[in-house]
Amino acid sequence: MKIIYINNDGSGFAGQLDVQKGTTVAQFFEQQVEGKPDDYLIRVNRQSVTPNYVLQENDRVSFTPMKIQGA
Repeated sequence: MKIIYINNDGSGFAGQLDVQKGTTVAQFFEQQVEGKPDDYLIRVNRQSVTPNYVLQENDRVSFTPMKIQGA
C-alpha cells in the first residue's frame, strides 16, 4: 500500500513509499529514522497519533524533530 512520507529532518523530502498493510507508525518510524520517537513530532494527516496507529492507504506521515542541532 502507498503512503506519503514527509521527512522534516535535515534537508527534508517528501515522496510516496510502499509499506505493508498493518504497519504501525512506531514500526515505520524505526524503519525511516535514526533516533528516538520522543525527540520528534509525529503526525499522520496533520494530526498527532499514538505509536500503535495502523497506517492506511494514502496517509500523509511526517516526522519533525523537536530539537534542532546547533540551534
